[in-house]
Amino acid sequence: MNIAKTIALAVALLSAPALTQAPLVSAEAFAGASKARAGNASYYGQRFHGRRTANGERFNMNAMTAAHKSLPFGTKVRVTNRRNGKSVVVRINDRGPYAHGRVIDLSKAAASRIGMIHSGTAPVQIDIL
Repeated sequence: MNIAKTIALAVALLSAPALTQAPLVSAEAFAGASKARAGNASYYGQRFHGRRTANGERFNMNAMTAAHKSLPFGTKVRVTNRRNGKSVVVRINDRGPYAHGRVIDLSKAAASRIGMIHSGTAPVQIDIL
């Protein structure tokens, strides 16, 4: 490949949006939007443990973290399991979930705290802190 093609390819790749990025909304805008505050949660664990998250850090299934499609990285949210009332505070460090109908993916530790390991999913309420 000649240098001109290499440079053109590099420019195209650097200017294209990353596949893992979703349109971001501010925490304030999310807090005011009623449609995204409740829905189904899922969790991810061993299969992704140690892999890079969308913000660049390594995923730790034992940490209190979560993936959300549009909240800014670093946002802390309280996730409450609407079946049993248990809640956990997590920090957004990844993008997802990509499964239809899910609003947040929790780390395995966070999912365990709110009692959703056996079911795999749970209806949740999300509140920004």
